[in-house]
Amino acid sequence: MSLNNMKKKTLVLGASTNPARYSYLAANRLVNHGHPIINVGLKKGELAGTSIERPEEIHTDIDTITLYVGPAHQKDLYDYILKTKPKRIIFNPGTENRELEEKAQDLGIETERACTLVLLSTGEY
Repeated sequence: MSLNNMKKKTLVLGASTNPARYSYLAANRLVNHGHPIINVGLKKGELAGTSIERPEEIHTDIDTITLYVGPAHQKDLYDYILKTKPKRIIFNPGTENRELEEKAQDLGIETERACTLVLLSTGEY
């Protein structure tokens, strides 16, 4: 199995049941590509067959956090994100945050400014 075909457990941070949201599209496409997901958001609901949970339980088996929370609301989530210790964090357009990127990199977490939807569609996820 090539590296690009490996399934990556992904935490969708900012998950929403609103079909107009990019997090909604990303969660569904991740599942369609065979990646297991954990949905984390503020409102309860279900997305891509998985419940949306609050940012409380720390998951320690996450490959990637794909971020759909703007920088203004990220500070309260720093501890949650960093304690999760993902291999990488994808900062989707509009979520870029140099402070969080540096904190993550200091802990050896890879950061990527990219669009999860584009990465999936090009096979680069």
